[in-house]
Amino acid sequence: MSSEQDHLKETDTEARFEFKKEEKSAFKSEKGLTEETIRVISEDKDEPEWMLQRRLRALKQFQQMPMPTDWPGQPDLSEVDIDEIVPYIRPDIETRGGADKWEDLPDEIRDTFDKLGIPEAERNALSGVGAQYESEIVYQNMQEQWEEKGVIFMDMDKAVREHPDIVREYFMTKCIPPSDNKFAALHGAIWSGGSFVYVPEGVTVEMPIQAYFRMNSEGMGQFEHTLIIAEENSEVHYIEGCSAPKYSAFNLHSGGVEVFVKEGAHVQYSTVQNWSKNTYNLNTKRAICEKDATMEWVSGSMGSKATMLYPCTILKGPGATDNHITIAFAGKGQNIDTGAKVYHNAPNTKSTIESKSISKDGGRTNYRGLVHIADGAENSSTSVECDALMFDNESTSDTMPYMEIEESKVDVAHEATVGKIGDEDVFYLQSRGLDDDDAKQMIVAGFIEPITEELPIEYAVELNRLIELEMEGSLG
Repeated sequence: MSSEQDHLKETDTEARFEFKKEEKSAFKSEKGLTEETIRVISEDKDEPEWMLQRRLRALKQFQQMPMPTDWPGQPDLSEVDIDEIVPYIRPDIETRGGADKWEDLPDEIRDTFDKLGIPEAERNALSGVGAQYESEIVYQNMQEQWEEKGVIFMDMDKAVREHPDIVREYFMTKCIPPSDNKFAALHGAIWSGGSFVYVPEGVTVEMPIQAYFRMNSEGMGQFEHTLIIAEENSEVHYIEGCSAPKYSAFNLHSGGVEVFVKEGAHVQYSTVQNWSKNTYNLNTKRAICEKDATMEWVSGSMGSKATMLYPCTILKGPGATDNHITIAFAGKGQNIDTGAKVYHNAPNTKSTIESKSISKDGGRTNYRGLVHIADGAENSSTSVECDALMFDNESTSDTMPYMEIEESKVDVAHEATVGKIGDEDVFYLQSRGLDDDDAKQMIVAGFIEPITEELPIEYAVELNRLIELEMEGSLG
C-alpha cells in the first residue's frame, strides 16, 4: 500500500468517502423507467427470458402502486422522481462480471476502492470480497479454501447465468415479492449487480465475506440485489459497505436483500452505510429462518437525506432466533427512519431488537418497528430496547413500536429511553483532561458500543470515525 493510501486510511476518513471520479461508462441508460428501459437493461446483461419477464411484471406492479405517504412521521419523499433517475450505468471495464485480479481494473476504479480500504481488508480479514461500481460488480474474489468446500460467492448477474435453477427458485419469490411495497417493485424491475452467496450444508465460513457498493455518478440510482442461502447447520458472516460522494442532484439507493437460513444454520448480516446527504436510502431486507436457525442483523446508517430501512425476519421454524442491532445518526436536514420487523410464526422462537439513535442540529431519528406473534407460537419471547441520544433542543427522536400478540403463552418486553448528553457527564470527563468535543465523542462511543462490538475491528473503527465526522459536520 502506498504512503498516500496509508495516510487516507489512518487519518483522513472524510477524504476516503467524499472524493469523486469523472464519470466513465461503457453503457448508460436513459433517465426514467419505461418498458423499453427494462428491455434495454436486460438485453445489455444478456439475461434469460424468464428474468426479463420478472422485471416486466415488477414494472407493472410499480406503476400501479402509490408512493408511501400515510405513515405518521415518515420522511418526505416528494423529491424522489423516478423520471429523473438514471437507473443503469455499466462501468467502462473490459471484463463483464468483474475482474479476477485487482490490477486488471481501470486506474480510476481501482483508486476508488483503494481509498476505501477494500484491498487491504481482503488481505487481512476476509474470506471473499466483491466490489460494485455504479450498477455492476467490477471485482469478485473468493479464497480457494472455501471454493473447495462448495461455497459460492459471485455477483448476481453471473449467478443468473450459472445457477439459474437456484436463482429462479429464490429470487424475489418467497422472501421479497415485488408486491411487498412500491420500492420492492421498483427494485424488481431494475435491479443490477449485488451478491450471491451459497453455503453448503455443514460448512462454517470462518472469516467474513464482504461486498462494497459505490455510487460515483450524479443523479443515478443503485439497485443491487443480495441473495444469501445458508444450508442446514452452516454458518456465514456477510458484511456490506455503501457510500456515495455529494452532488447537487439527488441519488436513489433501493437495494434488496434476501436471506434464507435453513435448519440449524447461522447467518450474520452487517452493514455500515455512509451515503451523501442528497441520497434517499430506501431498501427492502428480509430473512426467513427455519427450525433452530439464527439470523443476526447489525446495521449502521448515516449520511443520507432520508432513510427508510426496516430489516424483517420471519421465524418460520420452532426454536428459530432473530437478533437486530441498529444505529442511526441524523444531522441537519436528515430524517433517518429505521427499525425492525419480526414475525414469530412458530413456537419457542425468540427475538431481540436493540436500537440506538443519535440526532444533532435539528436532525430527526425514528424507530419504527413491528413484532408479530402468531396464534400457536407459544413459549416465544421478544425484547425491544430503543435508546435515543440528542445533542440539542432542535433535534427530535421518536419511538413507534407496534406489537401484534395473538398468543397468550409468550414473554414480551419493551423499553425506550430518550435523553440529551448530560452537562454533568461532560463536566466529569473535562475534569479528567478531555476537551468538550472529545468528551462528547467518548460519551457517544460508549452509547453505541453494543453495535461496534458486534463488528470486525476494522468496521468498528470506521464506524466510530464516521460518527466523529458527523458530529463535526464534516461529511455531505
